[in-house]
This record gives sequence, C-alpha cells and structure tokens, in this order.
Amino acid sequence: MRQAHEHGHVALDQGIAHAFWLRAPGRGEIRPVGLPEPGPDDVVVRTMRTAVSRGTETLVFRGGVPPDQHARMRAPFQEGDFPAPVKYGYLNVGAVEHGPPELRGRTVFCLYPHQTAYVVPAGAVSVVPEGVPPARAVLAGTVETAVNALWDAAPLLGDRVAVVGGGMVGCCVARLLGRFPAVHVTLVDVDHRRADVAAALGVEFALPEDAEGDRDLVVHTSATSAGLQRSLDLLAPEGTVIDLSWYGDTEVRLSLGGAFHTGRLGIRSSQVGTISPARAARRTTADRLALALDLLRDPAFDALLTGESHFDELPDVMARLAAGSLPALCHTITYGEG
Repeated sequence: MRQAHEHGHVALDQGIAHAFWLRAPGRGEIRPVGLPEPGPDDVVVRTMRTAVSRGTETLVFRGGVPPDQHARMRAPFQEGDFPAPVKYGYLNVGAVEHGPPELRGRTVFCLYPHQTAYVVPAGAVSVVPEGVPPARAVLAGTVETAVNALWDAAPLLGDRVAVVGGGMVGCCVARLLGRFPAVHVTLVDVDHRRADVAAALGVEFALPEDAEGDRDLVVHTSATSAGLQRSLDLLAPEGTVIDLSWYGDTEVRLSLGGAFHTGRLGIRSSQVGTISPARAARRTTADRLALALDLLRDPAFDALLTGESHFDELPDVMARLAAGSLPALCHTITYGEG
C-alpha cells in the first residue's frame, strides 16, 4: 500500500499517509504517518472528505476536555491522549482501495480522524448510499446524534418544539423534526443569519428573545448556560428539555426559582455514545448509522455545508474555527478529489 500527500493531489508513496495532529493546545500540525499492512479483514481507505465537528473538535483544540472526561471523550480511532499531542476527529468519507470485493471501490463513512489514507477493520466502515455525495455524507455522524436524540425525546404528533442552538447538531435535529407530521418546529439562535439556514431546512426561526413559549419539547444544543435557561423558559408545564450539549470544563448556571418546580419541568441529557434506551433492545450502532446515511439522501442537509478548505490548511482552519474568526456550520476538508 502506497500513499502520500501533495497539495491538491493524493499521490502514492511507500506506506505513508499524512494526518492532522494537535501538537499542543491551540497548535495543530500535519504529520507523516506510517500505514500498517492491511490484514485479510481490513480495508484501505483513501480519504475524500472530512468535516470538523466544530463544538467538540474546537473544545479539544483548545485543550478544554476535563481530566475526568478523558476516557469518555476518546474518539474510536484516536491516537495520543488529551490534552495533547493527539490525533482526533470522527467525520470521514473515503473510497475503499483495498479490501473485500463487496467494498472495493465503494464510498464509505468512517469515524476516523483527518488523514489522507488509513487502514481499519472492514466492519468499521459504512457504505454511503447512491445519491448521497461525499460532501454531504460527512454529516452522517451528526445526523446519527440527532437520530439518537429523537429516540430519547420521542416527539408526538402535533407537538410544538423549539430547537435552541443552530449549530450542526441543532440544525440536523430541526430538519428531522420538521419531517414529523404536524410538528411545529422553531430553530432558536442568537445569530440572525441562521434564519436562512432554517428556511432551507423547512422550519421557522426566532431569536431567543422572540421565541414563543408553551413548547411541549425543547432540544438544547448551544452548550451555554443562557441557552439552557432559555430552553427551560420556553417549556409548557410538564415539558422536558433534551440537552445534547457538551459543556466540557465550562460551569453551567441556571435560575431554577421560577417555573422549574411549579411547572414540573425536566432536563434530560442525550448523547450518542450509547443507543437510546428506547431502541437499545432492537437497534445496533450499525443500524443507527445506516439510518443516518439513508436520511442524508435529503438534499436539504446541504444547507449545513458552509465552507471548505484543503487538508494542508487544516491547522490554520482549526485555529480560526476555535477563535470564532471563521464562521461555519459544517466546514469540510477536501483531499484533492477534485
């Protein structure tokens, strides 16, 4: 197996790929990495696209993963340890260049970091359906998170729902909720520019101060105290906030002296590391990911793809995303596939 990296082109060289590593908090670099010889049950994948999971990956980039969460936050194919040096990421789409005949030449999704080529067990990749372009397929991990959240939330016919936080996860949740019959969905975000994205996703938009309350369900994804507080404020009595946010080492402050007790309000976390208890007996993680990939046949998800850069630029791109100077929903990374 031969693989090497050149700007705008993925060329072949003896057993070498290139990967993005966090050298130290706030400082990333591209490193050459050796590829193992594939075994009989492995696939060799040439990366076509990756995406930055902005909330989680910028938290990692800043060195903000709390020590007591280092084990829980590990990505499936992470190398190194938090805070650094570490190779981290999990939204990768590529082409199988070597492996079982049924996978050879297929486009696949894998929870692999940003790297030009890699070797993994064949069971670690999922085939991208026909009609789902690689740039959209990088959203599979995010849509999978949204699927699990909606299994947790169990929305009902005719519900009034707010999604507070218009990032990648919030937008995916909003799009899926908007396909439920008679469910009224409002995407709530502090950035008025998310109104255009909401329109493309087929849901309403409101700034936090303008959002209507009396919601049966609120899904919170902003990872801020203000967002979680507003989510509680928007609930109808007996309603529940499903919180998908990862706060890292950020302290969360809430005012619970108002309707929280009298309205019997609830806050429930949802995360993708395990299957929702509502489906754990009948669905595997492979089933869940396959469902997410199938849902990505929907071209409305293209509204989340707000920018792209070449792999060579990733150290600078990650720094700009972490600093907030590069606004993005889903920023994708190209690997010279043209």
